[in-house]
Amino acid sequence: MPRRAPLPAHHPDPVLDVVVPVYNEENDLEPCVRRLHAHLGETFPYAFRITIADNASTDGTPRIAARLAAELPGTDWIRLDEKGRGRALYTAWSRSRAPVLAYLDVDLSTDLAALLPLVAPLISGHSDIAIGTRLARGSRVVRGPKREIISRCYNGLLRSTLAVGFSDAQCGFKAVRRDVAERLLPLVEDREWFFDTELLVIAERAGLRIHEVPVDWVDDPDSRVHILSTALADLRGMARLGRALACGRLPLTALRRSGGDLDGHLPAGLVRQVVRFAAVGAASTLCYLLLYTVLRPATGAQAANALALLASAIANTAANRRLTFGVRGRGGALRHHLKGLAAFLIGLALTSGSLAVLHLGAPGGGRRAELVTLIAANLAATLLRFLLFRAWVFPARRTTGPSAP
Repeated sequence: MPRRAPLPAHHPDPVLDVVVPVYNEENDLEPCVRRLHAHLGETFPYAFRITIADNASTDGTPRIAARLAAELPGTDWIRLDEKGRGRALYTAWSRSRAPVLAYLDVDLSTDLAALLPLVAPLISGHSDIAIGTRLARGSRVVRGPKREIISRCYNGLLRSTLAVGFSDAQCGFKAVRRDVAERLLPLVEDREWFFDTELLVIAERAGLRIHEVPVDWVDDPDSRVHILSTALADLRGMARLGRALACGRLPLTALRRSGGDLDGHLPAGLVRQVVRFAAVGAASTLCYLLLYTVLRPATGAQAANALALLASAIANTAANRRLTFGVRGRGGALRHHLKGLAAFLIGLALTSGSLAVLHLGAPGGGRRAELVTLIAANLAATLLRFLLFRAWVFPARRTTGPSAP
């Protein structure tokens, strides 16, 4: 993607398009939109637009939306035939020509004072995406323990499975530059609640800059979110997205910014990473075979394989951390090695399983047959380990602003 550029001070068209997705919100819609419109008119220095995205409401929401669009300058509304917050955002953002696109929940749980700090980094060209976070130290949040625990568990699960760097994936208060949205939206498959998370993960893996803004947030007791079904859908979304990242099905390289502030911070290109990973892998394989040969007479085949693989895996993770993926310093080292050990367990399962099959099928094959079998199994484990290292252990990330405590 091209380098970011600030928007001109005198922009003739609306600079910001704030989308309010709604479904059967006839009670909250009008006070929300009027309050938002008044706030933007008083505090936002550019022209703006408010878009009400109606997700197939069956109550009086469409009638109210149409009346607000007719009464309030710079207000529009669209109606969709299907439900889904992600579907509403995808449709509204795809149609908009404003340079900065945002959305907020109709209950206005987030204090609108954070809206200008949210979009300012996008207008100035500093960042690609901005998100409100309820989990940073500077945030002020009022909500019950149940939703607090669910939120923290969800974001903790994201950090442990997809290795994300942003702190709050589901806060209904986000903004994105249109040029970024045009490249990201075709890659986002989910059209429900996982839409936000999927968009953020893809952006972060591509090295785009995500700015976080601590928000003041008061829980809405009349929330329409069905927690169990939403949680199950999110878990399925994580699994699907994790598979896509591990298999390299997403064109992350094409999304990366060219030149400027990202130089030297993005991981090396795929070819360079493959070459360095192969060199480290060759050295660790030789180390593994040497240790296996030394330990085999004293411990037996399975124990020698496990010990040799463990030692070489630790050294392999440390070498790839520095040489292949360019990670410096001690920050995150323990997490990287724990994930490296998870990859080790996969390699152990492959090699131990191969030995078991060999001994079962050819009990008298000898040590030469063992070594050949182990080399073939290690090649398969090495390929899988590279994919895990690139997508999970050492993912590309570029996030600014406060993080969760």
